[in-house]
Amino acid sequence: MTESVEETAGPAGAPTGSGPAPEGGYPAARLRLLQAKEPTGPERRAALARLTDTWLAGLLTRHATAAGLSGTALVAVGGYGRGELSPRSDLDLLLLHDGRADPGALAALADHLWYPVWDLGLALDHSVRTPAEARKAAREDLKVQLGLLDARHLAGDPELSAGLRTAAYADWRESAPKRLPELHALCQERAERQGELQYLLEPDLKEARGGLRDATALRAVAASWLADAPRGGLEAARTRLLDTRDALHLTTGRATDRLSLQEHDQVAEALGMLDSDALLRQTYESARTISYAADVTWREVGRVLRARSVKPVLRGLLPGRGAGKGERTPLAEGVVELDGEAVLARAARPERDPVLVLRAAAAAAQAGLPLATHAIRRCATAIAAHPLPVPWPAEAREQLVTLLGAGAHTVPVWEALEAEGIVTRLLPDWERVRCRPQRNPVHTWTVDRHLVETAVRASALTRRVDRPDLLLVAALLHDIGKGWPGDHSVAGETIARDVATRLGFDARDTAVIATLVRHHLLLVETATRRDLDDPETVGAVADAVRGTRTLELLHALTEADALATGPAAWSAWRGGLVADLVKRVAARIAGEPEPDVRGADEPTAEQERLAIEAGRTGGPVLSLRTRAEPPTGAADEAPAQEPVGVELLMAVPDQPGVLPAAAGVLALHRLTVRAADLLFLDPIGQGPVLVLSWRVAAEYGSLPEADRLRVDLVRALDGSLDIPARLAERERAYARRSRTVLAPPPRVTVAAGSSRTATVIEVRAQDAHGLLHRIGRALETAGVAVRSAHISTLGANAVDAFYVTGTDGAPLADGAAQKVASAVESALR
Repeated sequence: MTESVEETAGPAGAPTGSGPAPEGGYPAARLRLLQAKEPTGPERRAALARLTDTWLAGLLTRHATAAGLSGTALVAVGGYGRGELSPRSDLDLLLLHDGRADPGALAALADHLWYPVWDLGLALDHSVRTPAEARKAAREDLKVQLGLLDARHLAGDPELSAGLRTAAYADWRESAPKRLPELHALCQERAERQGELQYLLEPDLKEARGGLRDATALRAVAASWLADAPRGGLEAARTRLLDTRDALHLTTGRATDRLSLQEHDQVAEALGMLDSDALLRQTYESARTISYAADVTWREVGRVLRARSVKPVLRGLLPGRGAGKGERTPLAEGVVELDGEAVLARAARPERDPVLVLRAAAAAAQAGLPLATHAIRRCATAIAAHPLPVPWPAEAREQLVTLLGAGAHTVPVWEALEAEGIVTRLLPDWERVRCRPQRNPVHTWTVDRHLVETAVRASALTRRVDRPDLLLVAALLHDIGKGWPGDHSVAGETIARDVATRLGFDARDTAVIATLVRHHLLLVETATRRDLDDPETVGAVADAVRGTRTLELLHALTEADALATGPAAWSAWRGGLVADLVKRVAARIAGEPEPDVRGADEPTAEQERLAIEAGRTGGPVLSLRTRAEPPTGAADEAPAQEPVGVELLMAVPDQPGVLPAAAGVLALHRLTVRAADLLFLDPIGQGPVLVLSWRVAAEYGSLPEADRLRVDLVRALDGSLDIPARLAERERAYARRSRTVLAPPPRVTVAAGSSRTATVIEVRAQDAHGLLHRIGRALETAGVAVRSAHISTLGANAVDAFYVTGTDGAPLADGAAQKVASAVESALR
């Protein structure tokens, strides 16, 4: 449909349009321009603006000359002032005068300008003011002030227009520290009212967050000289939204900015696109670019205004802020906090450290901080030239899991990585789901954002599973097949295998992730559509999941997926049905118990050597060495082994408090524990020796020397080093400079039936400084003996199993075991 120019009367008592008078040629020329195939896009908007300029300039010149008026000018403001006139855009006009004209003659001149516009059925926003009145109105109304920033002379006295424009910019820059927070508040209020353009099926191209209004606000911020938006892709994104609005105006014949469902196909066809999904994806990509630019810009505005709010004399007295330098607080190796952002350390070299981008992202998300734009761009440049090896090194995989497990703070960091193209470089399969629309009204988000939201929801459920890393990665990948033809679960299974292998998971873990992706809809569909009393129903689910651990992972994934879909996708009723099904399937699987993988391994020759030396000397013996990860590929591929950290072995003659003392010493030396095992040996028959095998990594900086660790361990065991006090002091300092990450509470349970010789206490908690020390102290206080332990840190989650006995060396009674679990959980809370 093409636009029709309507001939409508103006308000009652107004002079009618002049019909075929000299200005009467404008309607026909305007219609020809809009019906022509060329030009389109920016060229057509500029051509329409020039055509309208000529018509309005002629009206002013003719009628002002006839009335003998001087000292007047016609000024375009707003979008028309920018020379961007869409087919049904308002005409924003200001009749400027020097205050000396006769009011009656001035009113008559205004009528001769406004009524021909109304006669054509065009919307008009108009005013008649002196420069002083215009500046006063701008001071009182932010929207007026923003409009004047785009003021453009059309006709009349050019000096009058130029003087107003110069004064408007001077006023804006002077008042910007006060007006920018007001503008930001308006943008936020509009976003809450209209929603986010990049996720809406029927978005308002102008008013929604990431729309044309936000792009205009960014221009105003740049004009203030206080901050500027990232330029990459911003103008192209704004142009695409304007082109879409033009097509919408032409297909509907109305001045509308809402892209309704029934208009999608026509607008896509008018823009020469394949289908409406391509239209929505382009619209979402454009909105995402503008939203990201807005986030970065408003963050910079806040930083500048906070800096200005501190008086110069006081600024020099603040710690770390002298000479314009902010305090740098380490977050991770190569990453520090500076002025409320996560930035790269001065010594960081992303071109030599391909894991740095994931480490920085994980550190930022865990600290609840934005990742600085310049840090992302440095990493993006480096990773383009020096990509991560495939399969990924173990640290990269762990940092990805840490990022995904940060809860709501994951979202802005992930979006920043996406905006700079890093996600698709790390995970090429992500491209097919990026900005992909979902037309099911149950869904709140696009496919890619839904995947990230599912990981966010899953992070709150990590205490329910013993492999949170598999849960989080499966959450990120469960709908990855939606970018491919056919059943997305079937396609997704294949893609998930490829991605999991790329991330460096071994064959067993890869199979679990693929199973979770393939069957992520199985539980909810079975629970709500099948008879749970039918043994075949339960049997089919049991055959699909095969094991209780996969079942518990699938249960958590099902809930996270539904919660991330939208409010209509999950309810107490659905949750109850799924829980009932899971209980029945677990009972069925229990008839075929899984092998006991929690038992202690046989000691290595190095462990036995250290145990002999410790037994002979009667004191701790330590050994540090680089540890390599076994190859995960096929045997005929013979992949090289991969260093995954440092293995620290400790052998200590058995005595009370060894575990909390050793864990406390590691925490004091800022060593992150990735995994650990504990076992007892008696190699020379002179008493048991406790052997602790740690896989550790420095949070930042270099590793401590083994001799220093040994000295502190001796002091901790003899009581001369007060570890609890030192850790408490560090936690207080950390709390003062860090934001609180909302993590699910710790969960401590008794793993019934896991061992015949000991009681297994399982701890699932947020990894933190001194966590193992607190657990060890709680177990010591409870009066139980730790016979062995298996510690694993999966991203930001600790999943630990402690094999404990009573003083008689036998497993604990059920009641006593529950009391120990409750005591440990209370200590961690």
